[in-house]
Amino acid sequence: MPIDISDSRPGDQPQGRPDGQAGDAPQGDPAGSGSVRVFFDAILHPHRSLGRNGYRVLMTVVILLNLVAAGIFVANGAWPVVPFFGLDVLALWLAFRINYRSARQYERVRLTEKALTVQRVHWKKPERRWSFQPYWLRITHNERADHDRRGTAGQVTLSSHGRSVGVGSFLSPDERSTFARALDDALRRWRRPPCPPTKAG
Repeated sequence: MPIDISDSRPGDQPQGRPDGQAGDAPQGDPAGSGSVRVFFDAILHPHRSLGRNGYRVLMTVVILLNLVAAGIFVANGAWPVVPFFGLDVLALWLAFRINYRSARQYERVRLTEKALTVQRVHWKKPERRWSFQPYWLRITHNERADHDRRGTAGQVTLSSHGRSVGVGSFLSPDERSTFARALDDALRRWRRPPCPPTKAG
């Protein structure tokens, strides 16, 4: 699933993992402390149309077809062309290798009683983090077909006090809508008494 969401309702116990199960929070994530109430915790993954099992089946079929074709050419004396049959297999393997590496990236959006944090992990870029005071946070769901000057088309933008960050650019429009609604609902719960604990920004 491209989106893993967990949240807490009134009376829920604090959560330490994005799947809602008991456990330790990731290292370096102070918001994961069991003493802090978690209102929303979502991990966004790039969409992959073909899983590991499908990849294995596809590669097996492609290799078998190439072996059959190569055998036919060898039987007809055209053996010099045989090495070229491996090139498409190699190209396909490289394409999937790059695709699965890029799938390691993710974005984590976490709302606790203290802050909303965004963690972005990219497979070839340094990890980045943002933190916002939830009381003034504004959610903008932009599905414009063309990129505007800020490049915010097709993503959910979180902004507060002149700072903003876009998340979910690799999700489908329906997935972004689901994420935006879930986060907005969590913010509404956060703003109900006795929360927020503070309005200071």
